[in-house]
This record gives sequence, C-alpha cells and structure tokens, in this order.
Amino acid sequence: MTQPAATPKNQGLIKAVLFDLGNTLIYFDRPWTDITAVADRELTRALREAGFNVDPAAFPAEVRNRMDIYYSERDAEFIEFSTLYVLRALLEEKGYREIPDKRLRPALRAMYSVTQAYWLLEPDAIPALEGLRDLGYRLGVVSNASDDDDVQTLVDQAGIRPYFEIILSSAAVGLRKPHPRIFKTAMQTMGVTPAETIMVGDTLGADILGAHNLGMRGIWITRRADRASNRADEDTIQPDAVVGTLAELPALLAAWDQA
Repeated sequence: MTQPAATPKNQGLIKAVLFDLGNTLIYFDRPWTDITAVADRELTRALREAGFNVDPAAFPAEVRNRMDIYYSERDAEFIEFSTLYVLRALLEEKGYREIPDKRLRPALRAMYSVTQAYWLLEPDAIPALEGLRDLGYRLGVVSNASDDDDVQTLVDQAGIRPYFEIILSSAAVGLRKPHPRIFKTAMQTMGVTPAETIMVGDTLGADILGAHNLGMRGIWITRRADRASNRADEDTIQPDAVVGTLAELPALLAAWDQA
C-alpha cells in the first residue's frame, strides 16, 4: 500500500528568521572601552612590526578618536566604511599611500584577536537555533559591523555557522541596518520575501525599524538592550513581539504560524 508523503514541519507563512549577532546571539563579557584600549595598542604594535613608523604612545589614541568619529557618522548616514578603510585613511595622512589590503590585514587581525576573546555565545543560542531548525525555519545572520572578517571569525568561534544559510555583515554590503539593501540582499540570497521573514535583534532603530520598513515582522530581544538609543526609540518603534531570551523564539514562531 502506498504510504502518504511526510508532512513538512513548517507549513506556515514564516519561512526564514534573520538574527542580529552582537548582543543577540553573542555578548561582550567586559567593559568595552577597557578592551578596545588594549586592542588599539595591539594594532599599533603590529603596524610597527610591519614597518609603519607610527608613534607607539600617540597612535592608539589617534586610532580610537578616528573610529569614534566614524561611528558617529555611520550611525547618521547608515554607510559602513570598514575599519580597513578608516585605518588606511589615517595612515595616508601620515604619508603612507596606496597601502595594499594584505599589508594591513594582519594588523587588523591582531587588533580583533583582542576583542574576539571576550565575545561569548549566549547559553540558550544553540538550543534555540536547533529548535527553530527542527521546526523547519531557515536561518540567517545580518550584522552591523565594521569588519567582515571579524564577523565571520566570531561566528566560527561561537560554533554556530552550521545553523545559517547566510552570514551577512554591513562591512561586506557597505550599508548598515536599517538601510533596506542589507535586508534585501539576505532575503534575495535565501529566496524569501519580507512577508515570509522575521528579524530578531536587540536594537530598535536598526533591527526592528529596518524590518518594518520592508514589511517584515521584528522581534526585539531585550536582555542586553538597555541603552540610550533604545530608550529614545521605545515610544516610536513598536516591535511585533518582545522576548527576554532566545529560548522563547521557537514557541513564539510556532504560535504565529498556527494563528
């Protein structure tokens, strides 16, 4: 007798779930400014070893000042100039012209190796990702970050790459959330529409507003979201759901699909 075909686990409208990375799937386990000061010194050391005659006492502060200016500009315009771009521009002002990427990349790896040591995987991340995958949802990462190599390393360090079809950074696209292009790029790669896609992230202005602008639903995860930018947006940006942990996601999405 012919047996009926197996029923796919996910029969609902939602096909894909996109995740932010930092403060959503992973978190930083130290005061940020303390560790970036060490990272800036390591960058300076590596540049000097590579033959760049930068002042070991002054250059770390120059780097941080330039990065702070860049952070301010990128948040206003949603354009992602990479850390590589910013570093090259600073060195060009010191007379180093047309520096190839391969000469700067080892110094950046040295810098990021300092901060990477303090990014930790959320304890409920893998159970939540496994639960979503078992329910039939396709998964991706869309991260605002100034260095794509850093994002890819953090994903591998956390051991979560096998769960995702795409891991997309703003550094790779050149534009930051909430700009629609970064979301569109992820969805086009996965072959899904905004109506079929959910965004999960900790930042109202980037993750939730960006999702809503394209007709996606947005889930705000709040356990590491208490900061000034979110407090300023709470009255004007309303997520479709609020969760405190990743562990809540499988049941929430399953309930949405059954509604």
